[in-house]
Amino acid sequence: MSNQSSTQFRLAFIILSAFVLLFIVAPLLGMFIRTPFKDIATSAADAEVVQAIWLSISVAMVTSLLFAVPAIPLAYLLARYDFPLKSVANGIIDLPVVVPHSVVGIALLGFIAGDGLIGRSFSAIGFKVLGTPFAISLAMAFVSLPFLINAARDGFLQVPVRLEQAALTLGASPFQVFFTISIPLAWQNIASGIVMMFARGMSEFGAVIIVAYHPMVASVMIYDRYTTFGLKYAQPAAIIFLMVSLIVFISLRLLSHKR
Repeated sequence: MSNQSSTQFRLAFIILSAFVLLFIVAPLLGMFIRTPFKDIATSAADAEVVQAIWLSISVAMVTSLLFAVPAIPLAYLLARYDFPLKSVANGIIDLPVVVPHSVVGIALLGFIAGDGLIGRSFSAIGFKVLGTPFAISLAMAFVSLPFLINAARDGFLQVPVRLEQAALTLGASPFQVFFTISIPLAWQNIASGIVMMFARGMSEFGAVIIVAYHPMVASVMIYDRYTTFGLKYAQPAAIIFLMVSLIVFISLRLLSHKR
């Protein structure tokens, strides 16, 4: 390839890449520019804003860690074994990515409402599921689990099978092989999947608003302020949530890469 052709190739790709990056950054940057700093400071001191952001972060974090327990073994099975209907299982895992999240919320509502399967069970012991952090957690888990499972599966696929077979030959149990060889070697992908699951869960809106309008997570609180008071009142809270989300997400990313 000649130098001129190579330069034109790079220039074309740089222009296209700049367009994509600008498309992502411009609306966010415009939101910062249009919002006075005093409005942001006022929202940062608002107890409702702080509570909603903390609820989003805490529930998303707990959800990611709890659902990682069954999700990681599932990812290992998908990476290591062939079994009937495996392609169906992979399709089911990816289903939450393509299903509209309002549909997810309605499906969960029929599952956890008072006359639903889970709802009846909990109602029998006097526990209400709808409108609780537990309902929020279920909605977050449903839409974000594919990110963890797919990332962990890719990590396990990169672990050499011969290392696991050698450990089994030397007398290690399958559980020992899984926890001392498979998990450590796939850990970077697993950690990345947990971070992505956390980030996706924290930002969920469509499913959460149907199963738990109250207590409000940050995304629902911002929507409520927009529909009630307008854009000017919602923007400062949106900026604060964006900043907190970026700080938490980048910190978790750096932590996972260090480990």
